[in-house]
Amino acid sequence: MSDDWRSETADKLRSLILTADTDMVEEAKWRKPSNPDGVPTFSCAGLVCTLETYKDKVKLTFARGASLPDPAGLFNASLDAGTRRAIDLRAGEMPDEDAFVELVRDAVAHNRS
Repeated sequence: MSDDWRSETADKLRSLILTADTDMVEEAKWRKPSNPDGVPTFSCAGLVCTLETYKDKVKLTFARGASLPDPAGLFNASLDAGTRRAIDLRAGEMPDEDAFVELVRDAVAHNRS
């Protein structure tokens, strides 16, 4: 990850995800020559979300986001996908922390059900 707003945003999101549930596990998956660090994934009773950085955004993709309530309207990408939903954040953007942690907790609860 680059050392700019994207890494700062990703670090803050990572912290929020890990505090959402004490059983949350972070792993790097899908390593390849073009991305030797892999993709950070967060799991708790199954895959919760992935966290990726792109040139113009930080993307959180929730594995079963289409099944989750989103009263705060955090999802803003992959809205037509059958199973997943995503949150794209650009420079200076950050989701409401309480709403975001609640969304992560709902994803964990969905995995456990």
